[in-house]
Amino acid sequence: MEPFFRFENLGQHAECLHGVTMKNAAHPLSFSMALHTGEPKETVVANRKTVERLFEKTQICHFVLANQTHSDHVHVVKEPETKGWENLESAVSDCDALVTSLKGVMLGILTADCVPVLLFDPQKEVVAAVHAGWKGTKSNIVTKTIQTMQCEFGTKPENIIAGIAPSIGQCCYEVDEDVASHFCKIPEVLKAKKNGKYMLDLPLANKMQLMDAGVPQAQIELSGICTACDNDIYFSYRKEQGCRGRFMSLIGLER
Repeated sequence: MEPFFRFENLGQHAECLHGVTMKNAAHPLSFSMALHTGEPKETVVANRKTVERLFEKTQICHFVLANQTHSDHVHVVKEPETKGWENLESAVSDCDALVTSLKGVMLGILTADCVPVLLFDPQKEVVAAVHAGWKGTKSNIVTKTIQTMQCEFGTKPENIIAGIAPSIGQCCYEVDEDVASHFCKIPEVLKAKKNGKYMLDLPLANKMQLMDAGVPQAQIELSGICTACDNDIYFSYRKEQGCRGRFMSLIGLER
């Protein structure tokens, strides 16, 4: 079985390597990738090593992860080195979006309901991995990531190819008014309920932010997968009522 979910649009570019891990009962901890949730470190690192081996033939030499804090902080990876892969201490601190133009470096984001967004500029050869929960989406982290790509590498938004990976869908994401109020300017992403709560469409909110930043709609691919509905395939913090497992969304440039 294919070990990753793949995007069709990103998959059309051989130089851009990507994948979204899935649950797998053949591996310990259902193939969780999370070091920060209290699972045995050695087991999680072994799962990550399995992912690493899947990219060996593509000459990926380094993997970079961040200490995600639901911020709007964007970090540009400028040195070819591994960070946060075998331990938490070396991860990029206080950051929820990673950008690089380095070949052979894979960027990763950990989620279990939040929205992972993968970006690729084939003209300037730049990639980015974004973690957009409701706080990051509220703070326009996708927009800020694109602005970083523009400032650092001369990326034009109209050239960006984007993939919005599996995340909790509007069908399952009920929020209180205090969260919904941050999205009242984009009513398309909210559905009011009779109990005073709302169903929030975070994947659509991020798609709209991408489009507002200048990314053509035709170049944005949504997975259409809800992590809560497809909890047998993806970890879902809400569905599992506080699970420790996380899946990983990865993107990098082949050497």
